[in-house]
Formats: sequence, C-alpha cells, structure tokens
Amino acid sequence: MKHGIDCIDKFEYKEVAGVWGASVRATHHFLKEEDIAYFKPLILNTYLDAVELRCYRDENNAIIGFLGVADQNLEMLFIHPTHRGKSIGKTLLEYAINSLNVTKVDVNEQNEQAVGFYKHFDFEIIGKSQLDASGKPYPILHMKLKKQKA
Repeated sequence: MKHGIDCIDKFEYKEVAGVWGASVRATHHFLKEEDIAYFKPLILNTYLDAVELRCYRDENNAIIGFLGVADQNLEMLFIHPTHRGKSIGKTLLEYAINSLNVTKVDVNEQNEQAVGFYKHFDFEIIGKSQLDASGKPYPILHMKLKKQKA
C-alpha cells in the first residue's frame, strides 16, 4: 500500500501505542512519566478497542499518525513527533470530519498547540471540565465544530 490513510489491525496496537507515547512526550509536557505509564495499558487494552481507528502510514507502511473516533467525537489524534508539521494531522482531521462525521473533540487545556490546531480548523470551546476522564487534575476543554456554511 502506498502511504496515506488506512485501517489499523489489532496486531498493530503496540506500534500505535509507540506513536502515542512518542507524541505525548513531545506535546503533553504537563504529564508526569507515571501518568504516561498509567495511560499506556489503558490505550493498549481498552481505549483502542473503544474507537473506530484510522492511521496515516509512511512510504514504508509504518504508522506515523493515528486517530480514534466514537459517537462523532474525536477521541484521539496523535502524530509521531518526527513527522509533525507535515500536514498529517490536518489530513487525519479532515478525514475524520468528512468521512467519520466528527463534530466534537475534547482536548487538554494545557496542550496549547492542540487547542490552537483545533481552533484553526473551526472548532470552538463550548465547555470545560476541571478533571480528565480518569479523574486526574488535567483540565479538559470541550470543543465543537462550528456550523459549516452551506
């Protein structure tokens, strides 16, 4: 397969978790290493199975970015740090909006780059939670895609 958006098989979850870990360490500076260790098995054993997964592969068929969607909510979007700034996130997000009907995303307030990324693509903040879904003290912004002009 040539590079681009593709499905993910369960046997590739370790590769996906590797992209997740590298991406989180590069962008989620507010997380402690023990937080990353806490979330990794949840990613591998629970979260990936709970979403519709798509990935972006490079020319060698390696996964370099991925997203997960459930109920029109973008649950995860991570790009390997060596491939950031190459429009992979944009490509995945546009695919999620146009093909998977994504209209919402929750993002860590402290991940200012991600907040700006989603604002750039017409998401607006509609609410905030002081704790993340695991009850950890990382505020979450709830964002919704603005109504698209006809």
